[in-house]
Amino acid sequence: MRSAATVAFASLIALASPAFAQKDAPDAAKQHADKVAEDVAANWASAPVEEVTQSSKGTARVDGKAIPYTQTAGTLTIRDDKGKPVASMFYTAYTATGKNRPVTFLYNGGPGSSSLWLRMGSFAPEHVRTGNPEAVKPAPFDVGPNNDSLIGSTDMVFLDTIGSGYSRILGDAKPSDFYSVDGDVDAFAKAIIRYTTKNGRWASPKYIFGESYGTTRSGALAYQLEDRGLALNGVVLLSSIMNYGVRQSGFDTIHIGYIPSYAATAWYHNRVPGGRPESLEAFVEESRVFANGPYATALLKGSDITPQETDAIAQQLSRFTGLSVDYLKRANLRVSLSRFRKELLRDGHETIGRFDSRYKGIDADAAGEEPEFDPSSTGITGLYVGSFLDQVTRQIGYKTDLNYRLSAREGGDFKWDWSHTPPEGGKQNVADVTADLSAAMRTNPHLRVLSLNGWYDMATPFFSTERDLKHMMLEPALRQNLQFKYYPAGHMVYLNPEALHQMRLDMERYYAQGAR
Repeated sequence: MRSAATVAFASLIALASPAFAQKDAPDAAKQHADKVAEDVAANWASAPVEEVTQSSKGTARVDGKAIPYTQTAGTLTIRDDKGKPVASMFYTAYTATGKNRPVTFLYNGGPGSSSLWLRMGSFAPEHVRTGNPEAVKPAPFDVGPNNDSLIGSTDMVFLDTIGSGYSRILGDAKPSDFYSVDGDVDAFAKAIIRYTTKNGRWASPKYIFGESYGTTRSGALAYQLEDRGLALNGVVLLSSIMNYGVRQSGFDTIHIGYIPSYAATAWYHNRVPGGRPESLEAFVEESRVFANGPYATALLKGSDITPQETDAIAQQLSRFTGLSVDYLKRANLRVSLSRFRKELLRDGHETIGRFDSRYKGIDADAAGEEPEFDPSSTGITGLYVGSFLDQVTRQIGYKTDLNYRLSAREGGDFKWDWSHTPPEGGKQNVADVTADLSAAMRTNPHLRVLSLNGWYDMATPFFSTERDLKHMMLEPALRQNLQFKYYPAGHMVYLNPEALHQMRLDMERYYAQGAR
């Protein structure tokens, strides 16, 4: 039996054909009708309104223990308040048997990114294996069992944001319905509630795990889920950015937030004047004190700062950044990230990565103002995409005519609305979701937040994360529900095998604490 979608599509095709067209209709009208038919075909023939699933079995081994699991690829249909299908969200899930097992919903950021990075790199039973901070080779890929999978502690559901991966808008819904801070959160809230209902997981402990912009999503999503009756047990923030307002021009806050990341990077590349200190952690803590104290005070003075104060701050800043005093003074003590990435290793004609400042690249123009590319990004894309598609299509057996999109930006009509309406305080022009997360933690005093950070992450510097989360103004009794962990890695912490192992152990303790 043909579905209603198929019948509707066939009707439109018929109406667009010459047999149904008026003989004197202009060519433009026929071309328009043909275009409408093609658009409908693209929507209805590829994006399923009816939810589909495809599963297979596997066995993971973690710490010597064999854990049988089911891996599922499927779709969740998102409906508006009237019950009309408006989007289809693709997911991959990994579930094991056991009583009261937690379920964790994971997603990447962008905004608009698919979840394949977390899916192939972090805690799934199989993942890509990377090592030193250097570009990986093309196929065949090093993909295999993940000894640091979390399948022993939680079921995992990786979600692709609408427009990315195999997730698509349905019918006459508009991109603007989803390509915004609040529209995106609404879609994820509905998808998570739908998965929970469909799979009978209301009694399970529930967690959300976001990376990068996914942490922005998580801050608002935690409150939205709570407000809709789904109380979370925990929120995990990996490589966070909670407040995009600090990125607007004219704010000195962003410069303060970068200093400890600059210090960690200068330490790693052995560019600390006078020799590298023995302890990274102690050196970073020194830089925190400097950034929050003398440096912040100096920047607040603006042009009122004296030449003597400028000299003194530049000397200290040079120690923590590895840049020359003269360069820092010419930059008015404010060095943007792109300039730092170009300047730190300029004498060797090398640049450093944005996602991971351990990576080094070589520009064609060594005298340029900014790096020409990010060596920490271009080195891994082919490995992740190829291995993910191989596993979904070959191992799980998921079939679709859609192209897998790394980002919703590939589908066109992508214009992100950065405004946000938090629980209190009125509409924001640029999202700051710390108020949402704070409200969720106050509404649900059992909600625990775990912040995971890479020392060498320059895209979302850890000190900015600390400053944002510590401005949630939590009462002392709730502050113990907020924890921070740090790893010798960049934005994608899981690229470092040692960091992934430590992160898995930290996560296992986190789930165990929740069970108690």
